[in-house]
Amino acid sequence: MAATSQPHAHRELDLRGLSCPLPILRTKQALRDMSVGECVAVQATDPHAVIDFRALCDTTEHHLLHEEQHGDVLTFWLEKGS
Repeated sequence: MAATSQPHAHRELDLRGLSCPLPILRTKQALRDMSVGECVAVQATDPHAVIDFRALCDTTEHHLLHEEQHGDVLTFWLEKGS
């Protein structure tokens, strides 16, 4: 996982307990309502979330700033791109 410190989140999403594709769909919905450059912190427990969030940022203008795992909780910080 990334070694940088946690970015400031303008919004937080608690998506623990939801299975694919819900974490990505709800994150995309939140990003649509945000301004370019704002950051959302997303907590998820779906083990596929690592692949899904990396793929989302690889295929869109959004940026994965940081990710962490504590126990079964994965946290992703995404910045809305243009």
